[in-house]
Order: sequence, then structure tokens, then C-alpha cells
Amino acid sequence: MLMVYCGFGFLYAQNKHKFKIHTVAFYNLENLFDTINDPKKYDEASPIMEMKFNRGKVYKNKIANMAKVISEIGASKVKNTPVIIGVAEVENKDVLEDLVLSPFLRDKKYGIIHFDSPDKRGIDVALLYQKEWFSPIKSVSKELRLFSDSGNRIYTRDQLVVSGLLDGEEMVFIINHWPSRRGGEAKSKSKRNAAARLNRNIIDSIQAKNPYTKIITMGDFNDNPTNESVKDILKTSKTVQSLKMGEMYNPMYNMYKEGYGSNAHRDTWSLFDQIILSKPFLNKENYRSYRYYKAGIFSEAYLINSEGRYKGYPFRSFNRGTYTGGYSDHFPVYVYLIKSFKQAN
Repeated sequence: MLMVYCGFGFLYAQNKHKFKIHTVAFYNLENLFDTINDPKKYDEASPIMEMKFNRGKVYKNKIANMAKVISEIGASKVKNTPVIIGVAEVENKDVLEDLVLSPFLRDKKYGIIHFDSPDKRGIDVALLYQKEWFSPIKSVSKELRLFSDSGNRIYTRDQLVVSGLLDGEEMVFIINHWPSRRGGEAKSKSKRNAAARLNRNIIDSIQAKNPYTKIITMGDFNDNPTNESVKDILKTSKTVQSLKMGEMYNPMYNMYKEGYGSNAHRDTWSLFDQIILSKPFLNKENYRSYRYYKAGIFSEAYLINSEGRYKGYPFRSFNRGTYTGGYSDHFPVYVYLIKSFKQAN
């Protein structure tokens, strides 16, 4: 096989075929808040707002660290930053603009799709895209309406739905940050199940119009691939062979069963961060269409605590009210999409 770098990724040449590869990623940015108090949000509870000194310096360092990580996801294979990246735990569009204008990312000319969600703390999800490769067509924020046993509204993150053309091919991306396990996994389970039902309804409505639409749903699900919300309600499969039309393929399932994770708590690894794909991404017969190639967890050594109580855990930015100089309490996850085309004779 001949492998040739072409400026945006590798072209693989074999049997008169060439292959393009792009990276699609997701990253929980762990409390990417600015230093300005927003009276409409409870942002004063964010780690950076709780700091007494050096907020500006910490913010600049946090932005640089997040941008550095994004710039390296998939780069060893593709020689480019992700063409699409979903992000979670961002306060507003301002922090995203600072992020994409960082020296690590500035030349990639990322566009931003973001809506303010009703989350009590003011944290949102968003999608970043390289304008050279992706052209948005439509974006909408789908509200997740939850209520307590007493009937009070629980304000949480919306689910962001973006349709557009990736290198001329129509795709839909859904960005998620499902309700946390605060109060315990069992007690909070119903909230994530509700989020899964909303996500499944979004997917069903898209597939009802065109069952062959290529859909990627990704995010911090706060559940593992084996949990009811992801496996049963979202209707995901761990294998390509057993995948039925309308179901979603979860390449993270087997990673989780093999002991891999994207975040850790109390000496237990979880794989809350997942990228899940619809069946049309698995069609290997269409040489002119992007398809799923490979999935991974980006866990470079510098993203891991090397010492102390949390040795081996993700090297987070904030710990007990102090800034550590780290990155996030989650590792990014990614998939490669590959597209082949015949060479001219």
C-alpha cells in the first residue's frame, strides 16, 4: 500500500483507489468559563469565578491548554485537527471564540454553532467545524424538559442538532451532555433515560424522512455504553454484523468492556464520552461516500496525572478550588471517517 500526505489528511493508494481521512471528535472541556459574572446565570459557582486571584492568567492558560489538545486529536494519523468537534461544559460563545482564535487553532478557521441552554449553571454544548470542509445547512437546539417529583422544573442542557455538508456529503451531528449522576446513579437514572428518549426521537424524525441519512450522535452521556439509556433506549449495537436499519453502531462498547475509559472516579473507569454512528456509515461498498473507519480515546501522557492521589486519572484543570495547570477531567474521543475514490488510469 502506498500512503501519500496531501495537506489535509493521508491519501492511501491501493488497487487504483485513494482514501481521504477526516477526524470527528468530542471533548468535555471541564468548566470553560470566562472571568465575567453573568447575572442571568449561576456562573459564580464555576471554579474560575471562585478563585480570588489571577483569574485572567488562569483563563488564558485554560484556553491555550484546551486548544492544544484539540489541535492534536487525530493529528498523528490525519495531519489535521478535527474537521468536526463537539464540545461540552462551555459557558458561552465568547469562550468558544477565544478558543478557536488561539494560536493552536487560528489557521484552521473554525466556525462555531452554539445556543444558550437553560442549564442552571449556564453550561452549554457546541459544535466547531472547519469552514473549508463543512458547510452547515440547519442548526437547532432541542430542549430536554425534566421535572422533579414535586413538579419543579429541572434545568439542564439542550441537545444540539446540526445538519450540513461534509466535503459535499450530507450528514447530521447531535451534541449531547446528559444529566449527571449527582445524588447517585440509580436516583438520577430517569433523567438520563429521558435524555436518551429525546435523542432517539430526534434520530427517528430524521430517519423517517430519509432512513439513509448519516447521523452521528456524540457527547458526555454520563452513562456507559452498557447502560439502559445508551444500549436500549438509544438502540445501539456493539457489532456491525448485528446492526439493524434504524439502529446505531457504538464503537465504544467493546472499548469499555475491555477496560478503557474517558473519565475516572473512585478508582473506577467510565466511558461516558462516546461517538455513535448510524448504519449508513458502515457501508463499505460506496467508494464515493464517507464511512466509519476507526474510533479511539485520545489519552496522551501529558493528559494523565503522573503522581499523587489521582495518579493515572485524567489531569484535570481544577481541583478543590485551585487551578492545577491541567486540562480536563475527561479524555477526548474521536472517530476517523474515510472516503475512497478510484484513481484515473
